Amino acid sequence: MSPGPGPGSRTSASATQGASAADWRRLERAVTGRVLRPDDCGFRPAVAPFNKRYASTTASGVLAAANTADVRRAVAWARECGIGLVARGGGHSYAGYSAGSGLVLDLSALNTVTVDGSTGLVTAAGGARMSDVYAAIQPYRMAFALGNGASVGIAGLTLGGGSSSTSRKLGLTADALVRTTLMTADGRLLTCDAQENPDLYWACRGGGGGNFGINLSFTFRATPVSGVSTCLLLWDGADAPEVFTVMQEIARKAPDEFSLRLGVSAADAAGATVSAVGLHLGPASELRELIAPALAATRPVRQDIADRTFWEAKDYLLHETSAGAFAVRTRFATEPLPAEALTTVLALLERRPGSGNPDGCGLALYTWGGAINRVAPGDTAFVHRDALSLVSMDTSWSEQDAPATVEANLRWLAELREAMAPYAGEEAYQNFIDPDLPDWRTAYYGANYPRLVEIKKRVDPDGFFTFGQAIGT
Repeated sequence: MSPGPGPGSRTSASATQGASAADWRRLERAVTGRVLRPDDCGFRPAVAPFNKRYASTTASGVLAAANTADVRRAVAWARECGIGLVARGGGHSYAGYSAGSGLVLDLSALNTVTVDGSTGLVTAAGGARMSDVYAAIQPYRMAFALGNGASVGIAGLTLGGGSSSTSRKLGLTADALVRTTLMTADGRLLTCDAQENPDLYWACRGGGGGNFGINLSFTFRATPVSGVSTCLLLWDGADAPEVFTVMQEIARKAPDEFSLRLGVSAADAAGATVSAVGLHLGPASELRELIAPALAATRPVRQDIADRTFWEAKDYLLHETSAGAFAVRTRFATEPLPAEALTTVLALLERRPGSGNPDGCGLALYTWGGAINRVAPGDTAFVHRDALSLVSMDTSWSEQDAPATVEANLRWLAELREAMAPYAGEEAYQNFIDPDLPDWRTAYYGANYPRLVEIKKRVDPDGFFTFGQAIGT
C-alpha cells in the first residue's frame, strides 16, 4: 500500500457519497443519542483526532450512541445511505482511523465497567477508557495489562494486542480477554469466546480495531496485585551506547516481574537524553539489585527508585503519546540492539529536522518476552510472540509548522526506521498503526493474515467496516 495523500489528509470513497439533509433528520429521529453536524456547537471536539496530523479530516456527522440500539440503527442507516462509518472509543488511532469523513459513531457514553471480585472477571463496555477501567478494578486490588494513557480506549487497546508495563508477567490485554460481544454489519450482536464464534474470538485478540464489527463489551480475567516498585533514570545522550548495552542485558536476564522502557530522545531546545523507566512487581530492594550493573557502569544525572502501591505506580508511569501531530514507526527485535545501532541513532538525532513541537523525536525499546512469548503465534491473531523488545521510533511537529517541515520529519523518521533494519525485523505493532508502512499486512499479522481475511469475508462480506489498512483491503 502506498502512503496515500500528503500528511494530514485522507479520503474514503464510501464516505464521500454523502447523505441528504432528510437522511440526517431521519437518523436523529431514530436514535436516543445526540447527532451533531459540522455547524453544531460541540461538533469539533467530538470528532477531533488525537493525532493532529489528521486534524483536517472532517466527519459529515457524529452520533453519541446512548445504547446498543443506537449502534444498530447507526450501522443500518449508514449502509442504507452509502456513507462510511467509523466507531470511536478513545480516538487514539495513530493513523487517525477513528476520525473518518462519514459518520463517526462515538461510544464514549457506553463506558460502564463491572467487576466480580469472586471470579476475577472484569467486563468493560466498548466505549470505556483506561481511567474507567482502573477506577473500577482498584477497590478489588487486581489488574490485567492496561495502557498507561488515561484516555486510551479499551477497545482499540485490546483488539490490537495491548502491551503494558505488566505484560511480561500478565500477558497482553488480548491474552486476558475471555469474551467479547460484537455488532456485525448486518446488525447481529454476537457473543465471541472459546465456545461461541471462536474464530471471531481469535480474530479479536490482535486482529486490530475496526475490522470485523463494533465491539460493545469485553470481559477479562484479572489477577491480584499488591505492592510494586518503579525506577526513573536519566543519562546524557552520549551515554546511550553504554547504557543500552547494560540495560538490555539486565532486561534479558530479568524475571518476568520486571519491565523496562529504554529510550533516547531529543527536542530542539536540548541535546539527547537517555531514559530508563521501569516497573518491578516486587520491592525496591529487588529492583535496585536488578539495575545495579547499570548504575555501576555509568552515573545517571537523575535517579528515582521507590516502593509504591500498584495504583501509585500506574499514575507514576502515566504516559500520554506526543501532543500535537506525530508519526510512529515500529519494528520488533529478537536480539539486543548493539552499541553501533545507538551510535547511528545519536548521529540521526544530531541532524534531526526540528519542529515547533517540544516533544521532539527519538527511539524507545519496550521489553518484551515473558508471558507474551509463552503464547504460540497462531493461538491468537497477535503473531508477535518471539521478540525481545518492541522498537518504537517517533517524531512530532506542530499544526503551525510548514509542510516542508512535516515532510522533513517524515523523511527523517523513515531514515531512522531503515537504519534499524540490520538490527530488528520487518514486523510492526498494529496498535502503533502506521499509514506509511508499505507491507503492512505481513508486518502486522504475518502468517495469521490469510485466516483473518477468511473471517472478515464471512462476517462482513461487503466490506462495510473499512479504512486504509483494513483486513481484506
